[in-house]
Amino acid sequence: MDLKIQISSMLFSFVFGIFFAFLVNLNYRYLFLGSRKRKVICNFLFFTVIGLSYFFILKEINEAVLHYYFLFLFLLGFYIFFLVKKRRKK
Repeated sequence: MDLKIQISSMLFSFVFGIFFAFLVNLNYRYLFLGSRKRKVICNFLFFTVIGLSYFFILKEINEAVLHYYFLFLFLLGFYIFFLVKKRRKK
């Protein structure tokens, strides 16, 4: 995999982590509140759609090669979203 593809994959993973955190925040009441049956169904559908969309887009970028640093950047984007959100509340 050449450097240009790796950088675009890393950037995509970081931005997708931020997007994922935004969607989790937006759908908080459906994912974590309510009856147990509703939470299970919503979590299953939400994470299935998000996971499939991540891998389908990654397939278009780099033939779906997944490296540990892509996942690290995904988690970093997720974490940074909530750090920025926490600072804005103060």
